[in-house]
Amino acid sequence: MAIYLPKEKVEEIFQEHGGAAKNTGSVEGQIALFTYRIQELSQHLQKNHKDHSCRRRLLTLVGKRRKFLQYLAKKDITKYRALIEKLGLRK
Repeated sequence: MAIYLPKEKVEEIFQEHGGAAKNTGSVEGQIALFTYRIQELSQHLQKNHKDHSCRRRLLTLVGKRRKFLQYLAKKDITKYRALIEKLGLRK
């Protein structure tokens, strides 16, 4: 299942976490976008547990988010901790 996000939702996520709506390259904004997509895919998989292509995409997104989080922790630990707290991630 492909998740097609409306342009307004993507801009809202980057506005809240990335500083500006057009700043799509910010690490914080990308992590927030991945987190939103992971939540949506998780809800889909709870209803459709046999959707293996969706499960594969979910695992791919989790891996990408983990790599971005590791990069952010190495680059700026205070931003990392603030983002983890804001998104409600367990680390």
